[in-house]
Amino acid sequence: MNKADLAKKPEAVAAMFDSVAKSYDRTNDLLSFGQDRIWRKKVLKEVDPKPGQVVLDLAAGTGSSSIVFLKPGVRVIASDFSNGMLEVGRQRHPELEFVFADAMKLPFENNSMDAVTISFGLRNVEKPKVALQEMLRVLKPGGKVVICEFSRVTFPVIRNLYEFYLKKVLPRLSSLLAKNSAAYDYLADSILAWPNQQQLASWLTDAGFTDVNYKNASLGVVAIHSAKKGSK
Repeated sequence: MNKADLAKKPEAVAAMFDSVAKSYDRTNDLLSFGQDRIWRKKVLKEVDPKPGQVVLDLAAGTGSSSIVFLKPGVRVIASDFSNGMLEVGRQRHPELEFVFADAMKLPFENNSMDAVTISFGLRNVEKPKVALQEMLRVLKPGGKVVICEFSRVTFPVIRNLYEFYLKKVLPRLSSLLAKNSAAYDYLADSILAWPNQQQLASWLTDAGFTDVNYKNASLGVVAIHSAKKGSK
């Protein structure tokens, strides 16, 4: 399977990411014009890991999103549903702990994580609302979830330009840069189909999270949502 469809069946999504694992980070850096590095720093600021804490990074891929959390005394678990991504990640970042995990059925105990984060992965989960409930389950009371995901550009004119980039420019660039350009056709389709900032915030509230907030980055190309698990 070279391209997953928007039904997002786990096996198809995993196979698609397996096929681009080795070139994934380099291609993303080029297609985002280096903005992905800025987004990771913003996520790190929101998570703000402290010594003695455990941070679970879902849809971690090769660990490029996880490595920023690795500080003295902080345990970082990088998990993903793609074995191909995990294999590359273990080679590149042996200092990280990699675990195969389905976001809809996490293999972790209740109340075991101080923070759970997912960057550009919730959009690829077959049932994202189920994944949010799993994140809440594994978080300790008072723990924090941080979600970095593509969202809606806030200015209409710029939104039109961005959608033109997704529909017309991205496919051509990916055909030149990516081993599996079909995977990046899926990327554009899934971004355009994804809910806006307010809807994802409402999903977090419905899942049982408190203190739900979001911040736009790159004019809303990306939104970083944060929320907490109640202390009781």
